[in-house]
Amino acid sequence: MKNFKRYTVTAALPYANGGIHLGHLAGAYLPADIYVRYRRLKGDDVLFICGSDEHGVPITLGARKEGISPQQFVDKYHELMKSSFAEFGISFDIYSRTSNKIHHETAQEIFLDLYTKNIFTEETSLQYYDEKEKMFLADRYIQGTCPNCGYEKAYGDQCERCGTSLSPKDLINPVSVLSGNAPVMKETKHWYLPLQNYEPWLREWILKEHKDDPENVGTGWKTNVYGQCKSWLDNGLQPRAMTRDLEWGVKVPLPNTEGKVLYVWFDAPIGYISATKEFFKYQESRNKNQVESHSPSWEDYWKSPDTKLLHFIGKDNIVFHCIIFPAILHAHGEYIVPDNVPAMEFLNLEGEKLSTSRNWAVWLHEYLKDFPGKQDELRYVLTSILPETSDSDFSWKDFQARINNELADNLGNFVNRTLVLARNYCDNKVPQHGSANDSDRICIEAMKQAPELISAALEDYQFREALTELMNLARVGNKYLADNEPWKLIKTDEVRVKTILYVALEITTYLAALSEPFLPNTSAKIFSMLNLQKRTWDEMKGKILEPGHQLGDAKLLFEKIEDEQVQFQVDKLHSTKDDLRNTTKENRSQSGLSRSSRESPNPILESTGKSEITYDDFSKLELKVGTIEAAEKVKKADKLLQLTINLGDEVRTVVSGIAEHYSPENIIGQQVCMVANLAPRKIKGIESKGMILMAEDENGKLKFVMPSEKISDGSKIS
Repeated sequence: MKNFKRYTVTAALPYANGGIHLGHLAGAYLPADIYVRYRRLKGDDVLFICGSDEHGVPITLGARKEGISPQQFVDKYHELMKSSFAEFGISFDIYSRTSNKIHHETAQEIFLDLYTKNIFTEETSLQYYDEKEKMFLADRYIQGTCPNCGYEKAYGDQCERCGTSLSPKDLINPVSVLSGNAPVMKETKHWYLPLQNYEPWLREWILKEHKDDPENVGTGWKTNVYGQCKSWLDNGLQPRAMTRDLEWGVKVPLPNTEGKVLYVWFDAPIGYISATKEFFKYQESRNKNQVESHSPSWEDYWKSPDTKLLHFIGKDNIVFHCIIFPAILHAHGEYIVPDNVPAMEFLNLEGEKLSTSRNWAVWLHEYLKDFPGKQDELRYVLTSILPETSDSDFSWKDFQARINNELADNLGNFVNRTLVLARNYCDNKVPQHGSANDSDRICIEAMKQAPELISAALEDYQFREALTELMNLARVGNKYLADNEPWKLIKTDEVRVKTILYVALEITTYLAALSEPFLPNTSAKIFSMLNLQKRTWDEMKGKILEPGHQLGDAKLLFEKIEDEQVQFQVDKLHSTKDDLRNTTKENRSQSGLSRSSRESPNPILESTGKSEITYDDFSKLELKVGTIEAAEKVKKADKLLQLTINLGDEVRTVVSGIAEHYSPENIIGQQVCMVANLAPRKIKGIESKGMILMAEDENGKLKFVMPSEKISDGSKIS
């Protein structure tokens, strides 16, 4: 594995139209912060970059709804997110924003560089246009009747009642949300990035260089990232427009392009670069008279092959950070591309998918108000359930149990007992130790291994495992005290007690240092109780404490979470959800099938109006479990996916109407239940041999019906 001189670490730019919720934290910001804190403790040169993403249609719509300008709108949410991150303790070197002048200039420079190199292609197409407002309409500027559920205020990209993905042309009686008039179709010109031209390079770079290699830890990309990229590449890349017809955004820096801005996914990732420029510009202004000739510049962090670039994101941003942005950087020619993109899956809440539109979320700024001083408690719980390889779930009861049973009863209990015993039996000083016995040597070996085990896990972006190793050391310490019982031994063997407490204090010191990436406030508290300065990672080798060292005051590390606190949060969560539900006209919660032989707008069998069947009718069905091995969109059918499903002893092709709910790249490896003895039927010229079972939630979102745990393909359902 290559040794890098410096690290550029980015966390996904959050969209400036709301606050930060727990899904955001678990998806990008907490794992990035843990990794950055670890690298800093190792003495590495690390730059941690983030900022608000402030362009795009939802910004203008949100501003219009609130009766303020887009700039006032993003100012409001930028400050909310920035202050939430700061109070929570995410240790960005800079938290910037894409409305800054330096960002606009940087994005335009990169666009012009590609333009002058003839990278882009120009294409003209028809798009909806508002004649009264004299502007082209992006998807969210268009409303009409949903062809799926009949909701009369569906947007041009999605119906917010039933959740169906749409295109503006799908809407019945479309109107402009700006003027209320029916839009017309009008020609418009845009600049496209021909991604297909970079497919050979992307294949070499991703599929060969970043394939998982056990001998080269940290270079192989996670399965979800690698698999999604491979699916995109295998399906063939298509040109993608890099400009849009809007007023709010980074202006296209070409003549006669009034009303055109850069595509938000062109300019947003460049925000990492412009934020780095801003950081160094600020550093130079502060140290105007101290800048040396060999001082680093922003270019060292983006153009040097000795720099390791890492993007921490959620899985919904994989294609932009692994294919589109790298293709832009590669086309430019001067920039490094990411060494790794350790994307997380999704965090669910109380067994349901997080939904900001339904307010089914826990907002960070509200948590900080309801649980003052308990940042580390949330960091611990989220780290222990990070959705590293699959979606995970946050619940308030689990939050309480992990804090009370693990943080308080394990880590907190050990540290408190050790320091109280040292105060009572050793005059609150580090005692002189005697010779070690077998139980001492077990602890000494655990201390020796802990930094190595935690480090190995973090180098491979396995944050849950790293946290487990930290807590294992605390468990070793608790067992050591329980087995040796110094509170009993003090009556007969004071020398032995001093050795026990010396070892326990050494473990406490290791816990203080090694917990810093995960629990920075707790780490600082333990160091304060030990009356020690913060230690680096490499200093955690051998004996740390000197006999006679004066210790600080013992304090309780964690307060237990009470039932009343948890119940308040559960009630609060459900009350906001219920309030929102009461504002809707209809709520649907039903189950059904996504039928391969159906091409209607809604492939769900209604739960009412169906004829009763007998047991004999049902027994004719042959239901089996299979795994989706490949998926692709069916040409000229926006709602259909062609699936290749492994049934163990055979592989089937099934056409299913789930394209509105799932992208092909996101369902590779998904186990499904299917009707295996359905008569074959041709759909769009493809012979479909089966039907997968789906369930529809209250928002009209289709979800797979699948086994509770992975079982063999071909298993029969009875």
